[in-house]
Amino acid sequence: MSSMIVTWAFCAAVLASLATKFWLASRQMRHVHAHRSSVPPAFAGQISLPAHQKAADYTVVRSQFGLLTEAFGAAVLLGWTLLGGLDALNTWVYGLVQPAWGEMAYQLALFGLFSLIGGALDLPFSLWQVFRIEQRFGFNRMTLKLFVVDMLKGSVVGIVIGVPLLSAVLWLMNAAGSLWWLWAWGLWAGFILLMQLIYPTLIAPLFNRFAPLEDPALTSRVQALMQRCGFKAQGFFVMDGSRRSAHGNAYFTGLGRSKRVVFYDTLLARLQPTEVEAVLAHELGHFHHKHVLHNLFTMLGVSLAGLALLGWLSGQMGFYTGLGVSPNIGSPSHALALILFGMVLPPFMFFISPLMALRSRKAEFEADAYASQHADGQALSQALLKLYEDNANTLTPDPLYVRFYYSHPAASERLAALAALGASRPAAPGLAA
Repeated sequence: MSSMIVTWAFCAAVLASLATKFWLASRQMRHVHAHRSSVPPAFAGQISLPAHQKAADYTVVRSQFGLLTEAFGAAVLLGWTLLGGLDALNTWVYGLVQPAWGEMAYQLALFGLFSLIGGALDLPFSLWQVFRIEQRFGFNRMTLKLFVVDMLKGSVVGIVIGVPLLSAVLWLMNAAGSLWWLWAWGLWAGFILLMQLIYPTLIAPLFNRFAPLEDPALTSRVQALMQRCGFKAQGFFVMDGSRRSAHGNAYFTGLGRSKRVVFYDTLLARLQPTEVEAVLAHELGHFHHKHVLHNLFTMLGVSLAGLALLGWLSGQMGFYTGLGVSPNIGSPSHALALILFGMVLPPFMFFISPLMALRSRKAEFEADAYASQHADGQALSQALLKLYEDNANTLTPDPLYVRFYYSHPAASERLAALAALGASRPAAPGLAA
């Protein structure tokens, strides 16, 4: 593989993706600002003008901040690659660690330092987003102490889980021959399935408190819904999301016996019991239509294709030199290959994101339809309106921006679809308020 081809393809992908992101964000900001002065007719009387304008301002500020982070990210990416940052770091770490501690220690140290530097570069943006943007619009409830504690906990969990997994992958790259990527994929698939089992009960409680749902009436309501839909869970829990944010949510997670229903406390404080039931019915709809399994299989399929591609690229000299890195002479460059691949893949993958977003929006429509069959569709519409308002989701996004990015349908499309379902279907039995 020619290093020149790699360089030009990489530069083209970075510039094209960045230009497209800037163009789409500019369209979004212009469209939202142009419709800021009045609430769309479909929402008149339901959403106040101040709430609509808050959502517009929040969307514009976040888009502006997103442009800044994208530009900085592209500059960092070029700095790591074509400008020689990763090559310099690799040379320094190799000379310092490899002679004294061996190959595995060198490769883990390279990963560790690369991740540490990347985290340090991203930290100011995370702080600004939480303590300036989210704070300005009344969403942030996180203290600086909690932010630091979360960051330290995340780092410890990442090390405890990531180092053994990474060590196993690096060992396979060195010992399993040309088909190492297939063995690595098997390891990765097993890891993903294991995380589905242990995350709800072992990892999530490290960051949030999960208390049993104590409202007897609501518990009885959601239990009846679960029975009607043919689902079982190990419990109904309330998560202290209000410790960090005013945003609300609910989810049904886990596999096998680890399945549990989780409500954010902010959601329960805002919604009526019928609305909470409808939101949960929507989440159950994702399981009924096997969206979770489809997403899991898609992720595993994409990871298999990606590892196969990496298996070929890692043996090509031009892959390294075309991205500004000199591979180690007489020593494995597995860590370099993994880092490079992880950095350069996103600009290329960006252009298939509309397909993934389209699939996700289709799944949301299907889950809404399921919810309207097994709960009160009007209550789901009311809940969504409250969540749009509380989360400051704009009601007037740019249509092209929606098609490219939105994983959920725009408010007007989603509520219109629910209204059509309500008009065409009688209410399901057993849904008394």
